[in-house]
Amino acid sequence: MRTFVPRLEGLVEWLMAIALAVMMVLVFSNVVLRYGFGSGIAWAEELSRLMFVWLIFLGAILALRRHAHLGMELIQARLPRWARRSCAVLSHLLMLYGLWLFFVGSWAQTLIGLSTYSTVMRYPTAFMASAGLLCSASMMLVLMANLWAIVTGNPNAMVPGEVRPDAATPPNPTTTFASAE
Repeated sequence: MRTFVPRLEGLVEWLMAIALAVMMVLVFSNVVLRYGFGSGIAWAEELSRLMFVWLIFLGAILALRRHAHLGMELIQARLPRWARRSCAVLSHLLMLYGLWLFFVGSWAQTLIGLSTYSTVMRYPTAFMASAGLLCSASMMLVLMANLWAIVTGNPNAMVPGEVRPDAATPPNPTTTFASAE
């Protein structure tokens, strides 16, 4: 399990890089063809849109896994340890509920998309909605694992506001931009 997750993350990174490269080539080629020659690739925009949706959702999974989403920990950092952990449990439960709603909605859209096809390429639009299914299910697993770590007191649990021993030293709050010169 310790080698599976990093390998899976690496695979997702490669898929994201390939999607971004293909999108860049398609969009650039379409712009050159449209403005230079008065024509374009009809399916390039549709495929780029599909890849963009998958790129965003895969990136959101990786960001959650690496705790890279934006967050405000100013108030939580000032709370006692038991209150920080309580806030973390509550916020994880709320996020799990939101992700459950996202999963249910994505499931409904995927079922609708099985009989609906894209305009140019004629792929089932379920391909687009299934990105939400994978994203919400994966994010729920990541959150449940961290919630379990918080509840069981695992030192590797990510609790907003707590200073982790492996984290970089936080900057001095009294330092200003002028004094950093």
